[in-house]
Amino acid sequence: MAKAARPSSRDKGNIELLPSGAMRVRVYAGQDPVTKRRHSLVETVPAGPKAWERAEEIRLGFLADIRKRRNPQTTATVNQLLDRYLDQHTGGRRTVEGYREYVDKHVRPFIGKSKVGSLDAEILDSLYAEMRRCREHCRDRRGVDHRTTHPHECDVRCRPHRCRSLGAATIRKIHYILSGAYKRAVRWRWVGSSPMDQAEPPPVPAPDPQPPTPEEAARLVAEAGRRDPDWGMVVWLLMVTGARRGEVCGLRWRYVDLERGVITIRRAIAEVRSETEEKDTKTHQRRHVTIDPGTVEALAEHRRRWEERCAALEVELSPDAFVFSPSPTGATHLTPSSVTQRYSKMADRLGIDTHLHNLRHYTATELIAGGVDVRTVAGRLGHGGGGTTTLRVYAAWVAEADQRAAQGLAERLPERPAPPEIDDVERAKADPRYPFEHIAVALRDRIAAGEWPVGAQLPTGKQLGIDFGVSTATAQRAVTLLQVWGLVEVSRGRRPSVLAPQARLDLGPAAHDPIDGSWGSGSAPPTSDGPEAEPTTLSAENAPRPDRPHGCAECMPDGFESIEQVYDAGRSVSSRGQQRPGARVRH
Repeated sequence: MAKAARPSSRDKGNIELLPSGAMRVRVYAGQDPVTKRRHSLVETVPAGPKAWERAEEIRLGFLADIRKRRNPQTTATVNQLLDRYLDQHTGGRRTVEGYREYVDKHVRPFIGKSKVGSLDAEILDSLYAEMRRCREHCRDRRGVDHRTTHPHECDVRCRPHRCRSLGAATIRKIHYILSGAYKRAVRWRWVGSSPMDQAEPPPVPAPDPQPPTPEEAARLVAEAGRRDPDWGMVVWLLMVTGARRGEVCGLRWRYVDLERGVITIRRAIAEVRSETEEKDTKTHQRRHVTIDPGTVEALAEHRRRWEERCAALEVELSPDAFVFSPSPTGATHLTPSSVTQRYSKMADRLGIDTHLHNLRHYTATELIAGGVDVRTVAGRLGHGGGGTTTLRVYAAWVAEADQRAAQGLAERLPERPAPPEIDDVERAKADPRYPFEHIAVALRDRIAAGEWPVGAQLPTGKQLGIDFGVSTATAQRAVTLLQVWGLVEVSRGRRPSVLAPQARLDLGPAAHDPIDGSWGSGSAPPTSDGPEAEPTTLSAENAPRPDRPHGCAECMPDGFESIEQVYDAGRSVSSRGQQRPGARVRH
C-alpha cells in the first residue's frame, strides 16, 4: 500500500517527524481565554508503518473539532449559559447567591465571553491552575490586601499582597457549577457534548476537624457565662446539641419541650449579604434532639429571665418568641454572623485558636468517643446520608457504641460555671485581662513609683490614648478604674489628679507596695542575694534625710523644697527598691 502523501503547506496544522520516528500532530486552535497564550491541539503518534496515515487522521479530526467549536449549534456565551442555569436553579436563596459570587469572581472574568462550544479540557485545566495560583487573580504582586472593600484609611491590617491559593473544596464547587450548567446545555442542544467530563478538578480534601479540647471548651463556656448569662446559654446549647448557628438563632420556645427534655430543630436563619431570612434546615428535614437534665434546668432558668423581662414591660412571652433575641420580648432573632464574630473575639481574648463551627466538631467527637453509634450522631447533627458524612468526617473518632447519646454527652461535658467569687474591680489589680485594665495597672505603678506626686495631674484621655496606642474611650475607662481604686480624683473640667495615699492600694499578697517599700506575705524582693535575703523596707524612718528636722537650703536634698517632702522620700523608690535619681541628701 502506498504511503499517504504529506499535507501541503496550504493545509492547516502540521505533522512533525521526531528523531525517534514518532509523529507529532499540532493544530492551532485559537487563544487560551485564561492565559491569553497560543492554544494548540497536540498529539503524538508512535512510530510504525502506518504512522503517517494515523497522524493525518488525527490532524483532520482536530480540524473538524475546531470548526465545530467555532461554529457551534448556538452562539451563546458562557455568561449567558450561567445566567440561565442559575436563574432556573432550585436551590435556596443563599445557595444560589453563593454560586453567583463564585462565578462572578472566578469564572466570568476568564471564560465568560467565550462561546459555549469553544471550551475544552485544556482551557478548564488552565482555569483551575489560575485559581490555585492566586485567589485574588492578581496581575501585580506589589498590591495591597485591604482589610475591607469599603472606603477606609489603611492601617496595620492592610498588608502587602501575598498570593494564596483558592481552596480545593472551593474549586470543586466551581467545577460542580460548571458541570451542572453544561449538563443543561447538552439537554438544550446548545452543545453536542460536555467538556466537563474530561476536566480534572482537584481531589477531595481530606477532612480535618479540629475541635477544642475539653479544657478549652470549659474555659470558653466559663467566659461566656461570666460575661452574659444569655450569651453563656447560647454557647452551652451549641455545644450540647451540635446544632448549626442558624438553627440556634432560629429556635423558638414553641419547639422547646422542657418537660420531655427534647428540642425540635425545624427552622434556621440564613444570611445573604446584609439580609436575613427564616427558612427550613440545610437538609430540609426536622429533627428531635434530646437534652440532659442539666441543660433542661439551664433552659428553664433562661426562660424565667425572659418572663421577668416581659413582665416588666407588661407583656406576655409568646410561644413564637425566639429563645435568643436582642429584643426584650423575643420578637427578633440573632444574626448568625454576629454570633460568629462575638465567639471569635471571645476565643481570641482567651488565646484559643478556634471558631464557632468547631463546637459542632466538639459535640460529634465527644459523642463518638463516648461510645455513641455513628447513625445516632448523624441524627443529632442533622447529617444526610444516614451517617455517611459523619463517618467520612469523623472517621478518626469512630468507636463501638451502645450508649444513649444524651446521657453519654452529659457525662463528658464540663461542669457549668459557678458565679465568680470576686468582682472584676478587685480581679483587675492582680490579673488584668483587657486593654483598659493593663493601662490602669501601668498608671498605678507609675503613680506608686513617684512619677506623679500627690496633687499632680495625669495626662488627658486623648494623650493617654496616643501614648498607649488605644482609643480615647479605652484610656478614659482606665482612668475611671483608677478612680474606683482610690488613686485619682476626677472632676468635671479638670484633668485627673493624684490623691494622697491615706488608704494604701492593696496590690496582692505577692506584690511590692511602692508607697512604703514593703512586700506582701509569702513573697520576697527580687534581689541578687537569693530567696533567703531579708526584704528591704524603705520608709519615712530610714529614708535619706538630714539628721534632725530643719529646713536650711544647704541641707535640703536635690529636687525637694520642704522637709516634709524629705520625710516622704520613700515614695520616690521604684518597685525594685532603687532610689530616684536626684533624691540624694547633700547634708
